[in-house]
Amino acid sequence: MAEFIDADLTGSRFRQVDLDIYGEIGHVSINGVDVGAWVDAELDRRYPERATMHSTDPGGFRAAWDAVERLWDGTVARARRLDPALLHESVNGEWSFIETLRHLVFATDSWIRRAILGDPSPWDPLDLPWDEMPDTSGVPRDREAKPSLDVVLALRRDRMSSMRSVVDGLTNESLDAHTDPVDAPGWPKPRSYPVRECLLCILNEEWEHRLYAERDLNALETRGP
Repeated sequence: MAEFIDADLTGSRFRQVDLDIYGEIGHVSINGVDVGAWVDAELDRRYPERATMHSTDPGGFRAAWDAVERLWDGTVARARRLDPALLHESVNGEWSFIETLRHLVFATDSWIRRAILGDPSPWDPLDLPWDEMPDTSGVPRDREAKPSLDVVLALRRDRMSSMRSVVDGLTNESLDAHTDPVDAPGWPKPRSYPVRECLLCILNEEWEHRLYAERDLNALETRGP
């Protein structure tokens, strides 16, 4: 199996191949036709809540977060039915279920607690950055940790409450504003960001990683203890 990670395939040619693309798609042209818009429309048709993840106003962001909380409740309930050891298992080299939750804690700490709320160092020791992120002073990256589901969920609930507080307090003015720059090492880099961009980043992370988790739970449910 060939694997491409953070690769620019501009100019590449594929002949007589089976190609299964899974992930966030930017520009994809097939026989000169950009199929990205068609893929987006089809995904919105399959997943009605997905359209809310591209919200443009405060009410839309609140509705989107309502959907995220509800959908993740179902995914976590499904995971709880498995042998707890399986929640630390990787499927096809991807993050385990526990690692996925840890990464979402990292994303919320970065874009909500650091960028929007101004905490220069919001990370918990269990936070998990993406694998290709360069080592950064003060940002934890413990791939060997094996916390229980309940421990990680407690951390998740705390971070998700931070996002809930932000979206519940949104106004048109605050949504169109920029964050104050955080002058400290970490992620995101210490500069100002559009509040809207930070919130959309979290919605995208939550949506995509839940789909990955559901995909991998399909496989884990067929495994023995």
